[in-house]
Amino acid sequence: MDLFNYKNGKLYCEDIAVEELASEFGTPLYIYSANTIKRHIDNFQQAFKDVPTTICYSVKVCSNINILKMVAAQGEAFDVVSGGELYRVLQAGGDPGRVVYAGVGKTDSEIRYAIEQKIGYFNIESEAELENIIKIAGEMGKVVNCALRVNPDVDPKTHTYTTTGKKESKFGVDIERAINVFETYGRNPNIRLCGIHLHIGSPVYTVEPYVEAITKTLAMIDELRTRGFVIDTLDIGGGYAADYTTGKAPSPADYARQIIPLVKDKGLKIILEPGRSIMGNAAIMVSRVNYTKTSGEKNFAIIDGAMNDLIRPMLYGAFHFIWPVNVSEKFAITDRQEVMDMPGLIKTDVVGPICESGDFLAQDRMLPPMKRGDLLAAYTAGAYGYAMASQYNSRPRAVEVLVDGSQAKIIRRRETWADLVAPELI
Repeated sequence: MDLFNYKNGKLYCEDIAVEELASEFGTPLYIYSANTIKRHIDNFQQAFKDVPTTICYSVKVCSNINILKMVAAQGEAFDVVSGGELYRVLQAGGDPGRVVYAGVGKTDSEIRYAIEQKIGYFNIESEAELENIIKIAGEMGKVVNCALRVNPDVDPKTHTYTTTGKKESKFGVDIERAINVFETYGRNPNIRLCGIHLHIGSPVYTVEPYVEAITKTLAMIDELRTRGFVIDTLDIGGGYAADYTTGKAPSPADYARQIIPLVKDKGLKIILEPGRSIMGNAAIMVSRVNYTKTSGEKNFAIIDGAMNDLIRPMLYGAFHFIWPVNVSEKFAITDRQEVMDMPGLIKTDVVGPICESGDFLAQDRMLPPMKRGDLLAAYTAGAYGYAMASQYNSRPRAVEVLVDGSQAKIIRRRETWADLVAPELI
């Protein structure tokens, strides 16, 4: 699915050797494959073409404005969770009328800004938020489209920090309360409460939780329609998995195969909010080995990338496949897999320079022997990689490079030490 492949022992992004990019732009380095992004978007568009579907790219996974421009050029809409994300979308040329705005803590100024920009929908997370939007819309003399986010109490079997569809979640309202919300607010003249929004968690590696959530929600929509409410939109959210290890994630066609029969004849416009499944395998993060070290029974590769560059392993215990950029023939690979049993590998911790024991990209990972100067690629870094980067330990954030065939360009320059203090010099 992605265009990162080894040729004669060298890792390439599309038509450019990764070591050449590291030499030109330095490390740590994020490398994005433009044609992987386009391919993944096209896969969703084709998979759901038999129902009226709007695909809203989830901006939070990777919000670089150059990526957003590519997404908009592919005909995608956008899912945002802050006023800043909406601003990015507009700067990228996105159509505000094709934006859905989620998030539990929208401020008054963000709500006003979104109404002024004439966004497509607010995804409503609580009765209190809905009351506030009604009040602000009334003050502005506007009528806004809203979709109520409903928790169908489905367990997607993912990390506790990214499970969002259970009854105890901070997001949305319980499915049992949803009808009462419509009865209380659904006829207010300042809103058009015409949609239902679901988002059960991320990443979700099976289709069954979606089937369960949608089935429960369709029954509720039938009840709302019998009460006279016009429900014309079902936003089934995102959370579609990416292949952190080869062959683990369902394809868009796999999801569509079971979802489309549920919604096809229900008179509903469908919204999807993919992000990770589009961007995850569209990027790698490349770091250089500064030192190797043996301590007791532990072997360490100390790299110039760190938890401030890719925090998911430390924050979520997430697995990112890691492999040298250049390998000998005996270590050549075709698949990303969690356990490598080829002879000659060494159990290694891949760690960064930050003063935290939690600063690691991998622990007890079987890897080829490494030496100072070797390059390592951390795969599936396009989603929640750079987007969650920080300047912790006063480390400038990495450079981002976009590869399109045989062309490469910087889409965000590497920060400097001067950048670290610039906002403080007031």
